[in-house]
Amino acid sequence: SGVPFDSAVTNRPGCRLGPRAIRASSVELASLNSYPFGFDPFKHLNVIDYGDCYLNTHKPESIEKSIYDHATTIINSGAKMLTFGGDHFISLPLLRAHAETYGPVSLLQFDSHCDTWEPQGPIDHGTMFLTAVKEGLINVKNSIQVGLRTHNDLDVGIEVIDVRYIHENGIKKSVDRILNRIGDTQCYLTFDIDFLDPAFAPGTGTPVCGGVATWQALEFIRSLINIDFVGMDLVEVSPPFDHAEITSMAAATVAHDWICIMADKKRSLKL
Repeated sequence: SGVPFDSAVTNRPGCRLGPRAIRASSVELASLNSYPFGFDPFKHLNVIDYGDCYLNTHKPESIEKSIYDHATTIINSGAKMLTFGGDHFISLPLLRAHAETYGPVSLLQFDSHCDTWEPQGPIDHGTMFLTAVKEGLINVKNSIQVGLRTHNDLDVGIEVIDVRYIHENGIKKSVDRILNRIGDTQCYLTFDIDFLDPAFAPGTGTPVCGGVATWQALEFIRSLINIDFVGMDLVEVSPPFDHAEITSMAAATVAHDWICIMADKKRSLKL
């Protein structure tokens, strides 16, 4: 599903166009069986594109409830959501909808920003996870943020793997920390495309230098098959600042590989 909303951005706009760009860039991924999995994930999972959440942008006060209601409808059907943003603010109503069904979830966040700064107003894409902690939506002791490379004095108790740790210690040790932190809890994955270095994701609103390459991001996702995911969002793809679909292709492949690990888990249960 898509949430074409970018009214919370603080730098470059345009990620309201993210969902359509990610969909368009995903087409080539269907030409062969998935790499490195070697299968068609849609033979093992029933997947539909539910379309975009309807948002009345003329009434900003309606946005949160519209996203929440959209998500609740999907979750109550028994399906799991993969949501394309939109700016990162959309994660807050999505988390509220998931917590309504699952209770507090562990958060796995790939991002260059912690997004736990103090709110500056009701709609803000840098404060959602502080709000989520305060509302009890997140199981803090099993939550972890990966790839951070911006500073915040406030520590809300979520474990942090900053980008320098990844560069110095590699993916395997970083993944081990993720798996140890999350354990067997139910987990919500939020993936901000600015987790990638701007060289690999120029089409985003708040790029931060010093990030990871696309291949590293994909190896992270492919290593998470043992996590009990309840849902995922992928946010902050801004096509007006992209080049040759670099960013939207990366986003589509991250989403595709998450679908593949979900399919691989289901396939393994049948074997």
